[in-house]
Amino acid sequence: QVQLVESGGGLVQPGGSLRLSCAASGSIFSINTMGWYRQAPGKQRELVARIFSAGSTWYGNSVKGRFTISRDNAKNTVRLQMNSLKPEDTAVYYCNAHVTTSSVETTDYWGQGTQVTVSS
Repeated sequence: QVQLVESGGGLVQPGGSLRLSCAASGSIFSINTMGWYRQAPGKQRELVARIFSAGSTWYGNSVKGRFTISRDNAKNTVRLQMNSLKPEDTAVYYCNAHVTTSSVETTDYWGQGTQVTVSS
């Protein structure tokens, strides 16, 4: 069993910053990719940013240059630094991890979601 616990959401004014954190725990053998998705009301869940175990990253076009994803492989954590936030960034943000467990099963795990609201 693997758990992902997120923290760091909240309310921020346009142009402000927030940092999201996610910690994975449980029967983890290794984690390949870790990432952040978001889902706004009435919209499909979309990939925001992803980071591979070796450190390479991918960003959605709407967040390039504003968001930065990072991870600590030793602690099984991933962070998303969000700068220059816009109202359209408002969504529930979900942490995702592609995990190989101690029983050598590979599965996607999700956090519970954290609300980010950008509003004046």
